[in-house]
Amino acid sequence: MTDPLRAPDAAEIEERDEARARIDTAVYIAELTANLAGMARKRGLDALGFILEMAQLEAENATRHVEGRH
Repeated sequence: MTDPLRAPDAAEIEERDEARARIDTAVYIAELTANLAGMARKRGLDALGFILEMAQLEAENATRHVEGRH
C-alpha cells in the first residue's frame, strides 16, 4: 500500500498522465464513432453503421479497462 501523504514521483505522474491520455482518446473515439454510426445508419449504410457501432463499443470497453472497471 502506498503512503497517501507521500508526493508521487516522476514515474507515477507520467503513468497517471498516460492513463488519462488513453481514457481521453478512447472517449473521443467512442463519441466520434457513435456520430459516424448514426450518419451511416441514417443513409442506409447499415453494414458500415454496424462496424462503427462495434468500434464505439470497443472504445467504451477500453475506457473501462484503463479506469480499472472490468
